[in-house]
Amino acid sequence: MGRVVKPHGIRGEVSVEAVTNRPELRFAAGVVLDSDDGPLEVLGGRPHQGRWLVTFAGVADRNAAEALRGRVLHAEPLDEDGALWVHDLIGCEVVDTTGRSYGPVEAVEANPASDLLVLSGERLVPLAFVVSQEPGRVVIDPPAGLLEHD
Repeated sequence: MGRVVKPHGIRGEVSVEAVTNRPELRFAAGVVLDSDDGPLEVLGGRPHQGRWLVTFAGVADRNAAEALRGRVLHAEPLDEDGALWVHDLIGCEVVDTTGRSYGPVEAVEANPASDLLVLSGERLVPLAFVVSQEPGRVVIDPPAGLLEHD
């Protein structure tokens, strides 16, 4: 979810390279992030030049901030209603609203407009057409012709 790049200033703030789509939630006061060296409680965070400046509890000066250099930060996935997670989609059977099966999800490909479910035969289904997901199954409502067989 992020990596401490370097100290920033003399009061214990660090520059963090965020790898999350919700840094404003991850670096909010009171959030506890995990790292290989133990938990870190966020006192505050703010965006700065493409990164986030974060202050952690117990890190009050530049020397303490320097000790965090390179530390990888982890967090549990956010519980967001309707969120689809790649690890939950891979291997799921894809069916349309009539129950017709299109096989399992082989991969999820990033795409600026909408991420794509990759099915066998190089068939692609934009996530925008997913209407529900349950363990082992993804239901889609694709437009006519999107998944026509030869």
